[in-house]
Amino acid sequence: MCAWYTHRSAEPQDPSQLGRGGVFQKFGVSPASIPDYLALVGDAADGYPGLKGWGAKSSAAVLTKFAHLESIPTDWREWRVNVTNASALADTLSHERDRALLFRTLATLRADIVLFDDIEQLRWNGPTHTFTDLATRLDGALTETRRPMARRSRSAPVLRSAPRR
Repeated sequence: MCAWYTHRSAEPQDPSQLGRGGVFQKFGVSPASIPDYLALVGDAADGYPGLKGWGAKSSAAVLTKFAHLESIPTDWREWRVNVTNASALADTLSHERDRALLFRTLATLRADIVLFDDIEQLRWNGPTHTFTDLATRLDGALTETRRPMARRSRSAPVLRSAPRR
């Protein structure tokens, strides 16, 4: 099993493939636990915050032992892992388990859904016959015909016309 991620270093768009060892070295968990890990720590790029107090180190320590959210005991004393403030983490997980499961679902790459039959279906061939109706409904046609307003310099005085009598 491999995980794909994007470097946030010299070449931000350069995707790199990590093997099992690389995933463990980077995240501290096995590839199968990455969605659970992201559910706990959050993923700003995908817009979910994770659970309060669950950082990279505590998440990795707990998931290294239990692998998945469902396997983490409610009672922190059963964890027997070296994490700071385990009782608070257990309390947070207990109260926010449903959110964590939702975040894990969001972090899971789905490969079982057919999005298109052929890559050519994604090629842009210009607007379809429904575009004009859609643009009209979205006020797009009026937006395109409006003149752009000239921007006033911040230092330029504001000229106001005299009130009409």
